[in-house]
Amino acid sequence: MRLAGFPDASHLHSSVWQFLPVLAVFGGMVDTARCLGRHWSLYHAGVLILLYSELMILAMAVFFWVYPV
Repeated sequence: MRLAGFPDASHLHSSVWQFLPVLAVFGGMVDTARCLGRHWSLYHAGVLILLYSELMILAMAVFFWVYPV
């Protein structure tokens, strides 16, 4: 939000620097995916829930990066 000029409402815009949070979220998603095991367990289910939530966060970050205000 700070990258888009959030405190001042008249300066809100889509910044080219907003790809940095997208890369950070994607990196976190890859790091979480490394924890998946081959065999099903409750730990595996928890990691899948975390991956789904990170997928929603990635979609929101890409939306805010691409959508011009």
